[in-house]
Formats: sequence, C-alpha cells, structure tokens
Amino acid sequence: MPLSAHARLTISDDTRDLPGAFGGGCAALLEGVADEGSLNRAAKRMGMAYSKAWRIVREAEAHLDCELLTRDGARGSRLTPEGERALKGYRELQREVDELIARRLRELLP
Repeated sequence: MPLSAHARLTISDDTRDLPGAFGGGCAALLEGVADEGSLNRAAKRMGMAYSKAWRIVREAEAHLDCELLTRDGARGSRLTPEGERALKGYRELQREVDELIARRLRELLP
C-alpha cells in the first residue's frame, strides 16, 4: 500500500495579533487572478464568494505587510510585483516541504 504525507504551509507575522495568514487558499486565489485578470472571477472559479476572497487577500497582505493585488476599476485586478514574488516564494517553499516530507516518509516508513 503506497503511503503519502502532506503538510499545509502558512506564512504569518507572529509578532502581531492578526487574523488569517498567507496559505494555499490565498495562493490559489492569486493564481486565479493571474489567469483570469479578476479576483471576482478567480473566486467564482473556486466556488467562493467575492467578499470572502477579498478578506483572505487582505488578511494575507496584513501578514506580509505588502499589497498583493491592485484593482483596476471595472477592468479587474492584477498581481503586484510583491504579489508575484509572494506567490512564487510560497509555491517554491511548498514544493520543498513536500519533497522533504516524501523523502522522510520513505526513510521512516519504508
């Protein structure tokens, strides 16, 4: 029976009492904005209300202390350079965590 192990990566500013964090949900929203050009369309694609999507992004921005999205009025939204870096960094960290867990699982439970 093949085994697998998973970990959910979240990035947060633990020096401040803030809700939320930057995690997989926010990363998926940012990827959706990059693809769709709109937070609203990205949220709909995920089956999420726009208000919830906006809250997730705002909470992540508070933790990272930067703006992740810029709104362009009726034309939609796009990732800021900081948003692109945050998304890329998050995906790279998650990939490294996944590789470490897979390797350790094989070592500990062959």
